[in-house]
Amino acid sequence: MSFFRIEGRSRLSGTIRISGSKNSSLALMVGAALGEEEVILTNFPRDLDAVVLAEILRQVGVKVEEKMPGTVLINGAGLRPTPIPYEMARKLRGSFYVAGLMLSRLKEAEIPLPGGCFLGPRPVDFHIKGFQALGAEVNIEHGLMKAKMGTPVETRFFINRSSVGTTINLMYLATLTPGVFVLENAAKEPEIVDLAVLLTSMGARIRGAGTETIRIQGVERLGGAEHPIIPDRIEAGTYMMAVAATKGDVVLENVMSDHLRAPIMKLRETGVQIDEGETAIRVVAKERLLSTDLETAPYPGFPTDLQQPFGALMTIANGTSIIRETVFDNRFRYLDELTRMGADVKVDRDRAIIKGVENLSGAPVETTDLRAGAALVIGGLAAEGVTLVSGAECIDRGYERMVEKLRGAGAIIERLQDSEECKEAL
Repeated sequence: MSFFRIEGRSRLSGTIRISGSKNSSLALMVGAALGEEEVILTNFPRDLDAVVLAEILRQVGVKVEEKMPGTVLINGAGLRPTPIPYEMARKLRGSFYVAGLMLSRLKEAEIPLPGGCFLGPRPVDFHIKGFQALGAEVNIEHGLMKAKMGTPVETRFFINRSSVGTTINLMYLATLTPGVFVLENAAKEPEIVDLAVLLTSMGARIRGAGTETIRIQGVERLGGAEHPIIPDRIEAGTYMMAVAATKGDVVLENVMSDHLRAPIMKLRETGVQIDEGETAIRVVAKERLLSTDLETAPYPGFPTDLQQPFGALMTIANGTSIIRETVFDNRFRYLDELTRMGADVKVDRDRAIIKGVENLSGAPVETTDLRAGAALVIGGLAAEGVTLVSGAECIDRGYERMVEKLRGAGAIIERLQDSEECKEAL
């Protein structure tokens, strides 16, 4: 197990460059494999999830090659129906995207049910119902989804709960399925639009991405393309909150502020100064922040992936804030760890009531999931003394070179590899 050791109270300043979107890169890697020619993805992040998905794609015959840092070549010509080991699939939810890929290209799929962070029940029911709506026969046996395409069906499919993963998987399948498929109540996240742009440049016929209704007319095959991945809005939001927690002054480079409207609005409510440029954002915080209430929602609402970093920020704000989590059932566990650092928190079902304290104090804390880990890092940056955040490899899943980026902005943070190093560090 790896740890982050953080000495708090260092004011962040300077610049931090934001990587390409982790969530978008996963969708784009699989989308690129729908074609049988070379696809070049640039602004590619080297986070752990992308590394794992690359290995899964290679397992099923897809060529994935890093041409240079930030540039990856993908060619799906060699795709074959090879079983994916459960030990690989369990590491991330994005492994289930391979189901849509195989059904679309090979007309059959046998995929382990996915893993990833435990955030309460996240069944793949909507994916399966969508596959069936398009004509697939699907069975669940011994932890595997076994599916085979039958006669394609032109249909409209309504997702009962707007789901990014379901939207992406059905876009894969519909793109190479004859006929017209209309997806209603589709997810509107920027990552959906990014995927549609790539697939369209490869020859797909997709309209309406970014709205509630996506219309896809199937084509016979897809070609090659070159595509820049959008910046990671969750990484950008996380560092915005880290800057605010340390009363810092940092310019975030490679940012699309239009993707961060809700987080920017909430941070401004707390007193943070945010200056927006075309591809950069300057974040300045000079005084103790004001508390504000928050409710997560699908895009363009406040993203659930930033609820935890924002919650960490509210533990040191002036006043009481109420955070309501509407997307996932089990996303307040990180608050138990922050109480070890002195946070004053009460959780009542889907609400967290946070009474801001003057100071947090460093303590050993445990990462419960990817974004919880980011929240604990923010707590450690703001706290007095030394904080040890265990489970650094979980944070690596979504943040490329976090230690280097924070150290470059003035944080005192290092990575330790085992418990003996941690004992010495304390």
